[in-house]
Amino acid sequence: MEKEAIKTQTLLDKDYAEVTYFPEQEMARIKWKGNVSVDQYRDAFLTVYEHAIAGNTVKRFYSDTREQGVVGPENRKWFEKEMLPKAIEAGMERAGTISDANIFKRYYLNMILKSINKFNLPFKLCGSEEEVVEFLMKE
Repeated sequence: MEKEAIKTQTLLDKDYAEVTYFPEQEMARIKWKGNVSVDQYRDAFLTVYEHAIAGNTVKRFYSDTREQGVVGPENRKWFEKEMLPKAIEAGMERAGTISDANIFKRYYLNMILKSINKFNLPFKLCGSEEEVVEFLMKE
């Protein structure tokens, strides 16, 4: 028997990131593609946020950082202070990240993790798409 295809909706497909929404799972993903500017970094997250506040439920979110370049402190601080509170207010309940965790990413992700912990948001750092989706789909 064939496995049923998961329905997806591409919200953004640029040379720096791909943003996908999975309506049945109420889940969004940002798949990063190399280095990003400040505007590109924010654009990807704001695409998910705007989709959520337009009436699409986004309870689960993950970021695939395996191909992401170094994220500067300006972007990290913006994510912590502005994006994260907005995302939680818009209905995000669980989040995760897929990473190969080189030294630069590990620092960035540890800083993100500290800020997420302040909100008591269930979050997991994973090594694969299967692992992160399994975590996000838990009730």
